[in-house]
Amino acid sequence: MPGAVRIAAAQIEAGQDVAENLAACLRVIDAAAEQRAQLVVLPEFCNHLSWYASREQAHERATRPGDAFLGAIAARARRHGIWIKINVTHAYGDGRTGGTNLLFSPAGEIVGQCDKQTLMGAENDFLSPAVSAGPVLETPLGRLGMYACMEGVISEVARGLALRGAQILLNSLNSFALDEADLHIPVRAAENRVWVVAANKVGPLLPRDELPAIAQRLGVPPQWLHGAGESQIVAPDGTVVAKAPRTGEAVVVADIEPSRADDKRRPDGTDIFAVRRPAIYGPIAAPPVGRRRGPGAPTLPVAVVRDVGLIRRTAAALIVLPELAGSPSEIAGALTGTHAHAVTTVLDGAVPIGVLISENGVVARQPQLHAPDRAAAGKEIVPIDLEWGRLAIVVGDDAIHPETFRLAALQDADVVAVPCRVQEPWELALGLPERAAENRLNLVVATPLEQPAAIFSMTPDFTLWTRWEGPFTGRISTPIRHDVPAGVPVGTATVAPAQAANRLVSRNTDLVDGRPWRLADALVK
Repeated sequence: MPGAVRIAAAQIEAGQDVAENLAACLRVIDAAAEQRAQLVVLPEFCNHLSWYASREQAHERATRPGDAFLGAIAARARRHGIWIKINVTHAYGDGRTGGTNLLFSPAGEIVGQCDKQTLMGAENDFLSPAVSAGPVLETPLGRLGMYACMEGVISEVARGLALRGAQILLNSLNSFALDEADLHIPVRAAENRVWVVAANKVGPLLPRDELPAIAQRLGVPPQWLHGAGESQIVAPDGTVVAKAPRTGEAVVVADIEPSRADDKRRPDGTDIFAVRRPAIYGPIAAPPVGRRRGPGAPTLPVAVVRDVGLIRRTAAALIVLPELAGSPSEIAGALTGTHAHAVTTVLDGAVPIGVLISENGVVARQPQLHAPDRAAAGKEIVPIDLEWGRLAIVVGDDAIHPETFRLAALQDADVVAVPCRVQEPWELALGLPERAAENRLNLVVATPLEQPAAIFSMTPDFTLWTRWEGPFTGRISTPIRHDVPAGVPVGTATVAPAQAANRLVSRNTDLVDGRPWRLADALVK
C-alpha cells in the first residue's frame, strides 16, 4: 500500500451548455494536476444541469461510451497521468439512463463504473436507479469506492463500501443543502473510519433564466437554489482537512494516508466493524412496508437528568438518565404522583439493559444489541407505545452503529432514548445528529455529568418543493439541537413525535423506505 497520497476535490458550475461544462471540468483537472494531485474528484452531473423536459431528453443528452465528453476526460487523464472520478448522466443501450460514477485511470481507461442507487426527487422522473452495488476498486492509491449525493444523506451505500474494504470514498454532489458539508459528508468518514473526498457544485442548480420564477413559486430566495460548494476532504476521525469556499470554481488538495482507514478501533480498543451484528440487521435489506401507524403527538416535553434526586423538579413527560444512574425502585419513587416515564440502564450479568420506568416500576426492557455476550445480547429493537407515540431505547455502545437507529425507524419509532457514554467528539458532533436526520427520529441523549449531552428534535420544515413554515435556511434535514453542557445536571427541550412520520425529503424520495434495500447485502452478511 502507498504512504501519503495527494487527493483533490474540485467544484464547478454546470449548466445546459455541454461544451461549457466540459471546459469547466478540464480547467479543474488541470488545476489539480498543477498541484500534483494523483486523484481528483468532480461533482455530480458534470455533463449537464439536472433539469430535463422528459425522460427521453435526459437519455438523448446523456454521455455514451467513447463520446466527445468522456473522450476529453480520458485524454486529460492521460496527459497528466492522473486518476479522475466524475459523475455524469449516462445512456445505456437498453434505454436506461443512469446517474453514473466513472473512474478514469492515468492511462485514460474507465476502470470503475457504477450508477446511483438512491435517486433524489425529480431524478426519479429521468433516471433509473442502479441494478448492482458499486465496486471497491484496488488501485495503487488504495482501495476506492464511489457514490453520489443523495446516497450520502443516508448511511447504507457508504457503509456497504467500507464493509467491503474501501479506504477512500469518492462522493460527487449536486446539492444546495448546507448540511451536506457540515453533517452528511463528514459523518460518513467518521462512522466508517475511512477517508471521504466530496466534490459539490456551485452556481445555479436550475436553469438560470427560470430561477427567479421557480424561487418565487417556492418562497425560497434564489441564492439558496445554487450549489452549496464547500467541497472537502475528510479524515477517518471526521476531521475536515481541506475545504473549498461556498461559492466559486475551486480545487482543494490534501495529502492523506489511506492505511489510516484500516484501523477501525475506538479509544477503548473496540473494533467498530468486528462488533457489528449482521444477523439482526435483516430488516434493512427487506422490502419496504411503509409506516404502519399514524403520527405521534405534536409535541413532547423531554429532559436529560443526570441526578436522580432532580427528577421531581423536572416537568417532562420523558426523562432520560445516563447509564446505571440509579436503581429502578429509586427512580420509580422519584416519579411517584406523575405520569412521566424515565429511561436508564441496569446490568443483567454482563449485558446492559435499557429500562423504561414509571411510578409503578419497570415498564419495558431493551437489552443492548452489541453486547460482548452475544448469547445474552438483544436480538431486535423492541419499541414501546406510550400515550404520546412510540419510544425506542438505544443502549450504550449501540449508539455508534447506524444500523441500530435504522432498525428503530423501521419499527416506526418517534422518539429514541439514548443513555450512553461518548468516546470521541464526532459521536455527539456528527454521529447522533445524523442518526436523527437520516431516520427522522427525535433523540434524547443522556451522558455522564462530565460529558456534554444533547436533545435532537425534528423540524416541520423538511420536504423540499413544499411551502415551509419558516424561512429556508439552506439546511434540509439537520435536526433542531439542544445542547446540555458538561457539568449541567438538567437539560430540557420539546421534541416533535408527529414529525417522525414525515420521511419524504422530496417527491418520490423517502429517507427510510427509499434506502437501497435490494443492494444492502454487505450490511447483512
